Amino acid sequence: MFYVKVGIDIRSELAMMGALRDAIGPEKKIRIDANGSWTLNEAVRYLALFDEHHIDFAEQPVWPDPIRNMVELKQRTPVALSANEGLWRVADVLCLSSNWVGTLGQFYRLSCQAHLEGITVCKHTHGELGLMAAASQHVCLTIPNGIDGNQQTAQMMDGDVIKEALPIAGSPTWGVPEGTGLCVTVDEDLVAQYHAVYRERGQFLPYQVETFPSL
Repeated sequence: MFYVKVGIDIRSELAMMGALRDAIGPEKKIRIDANGSWTLNEAVRYLALFDEHHIDFAEQPVWPDPIRNMVELKQRTPVALSANEGLWRVADVLCLSSNWVGTLGQFYRLSCQAHLEGITVCKHTHGELGLMAAASQHVCLTIPNGIDGNQQTAQMMDGDVIKEALPIAGSPTWGVPEGTGLCVTVDEDLVAQYHAVYRERGQFLPYQVETFPSL
């Protein structure tokens, strides 16, 4: 499964898409995410071009408001559409996470409600740590409409509070966890170290330059 951000330069993105398809072959899936950057008519034209490379689905091609844009786009393109984590109601696939909707329980309930509407679910990621990733995997295995290619950033994590590497960090698939509980082991010494840092510096706030280490 290959996720590709698009929506900036259609010519270079189409060239990139062709190169990607040539490299990975016809069987592997490609998903694109335009982050709502296209107008309705642009989305109709561009999706037709991208679909020449057999994309699996397109996430949020147009801005979510007004909702009629997604409604009309869904009527004018054969490409499967995904609503992003804002859950803008008109889609073939919902890409959401517990971080966005509040809890794992709410993620599960919304997924089951989507199933009753014939909508599938792909788990979005907000860079969750190992404990949350493990818990999310358990929940994803229980929903009736989950699809493959759920988003995960475990392979990019360093210094996580669990002792073992998550299976997805070194493999394209996670599978069914084996063991008890969440099937991971917390490094309590590392948690204590991070707690001390928190007491000294306060909450870590991502995307703020002043919190980054000096290079």
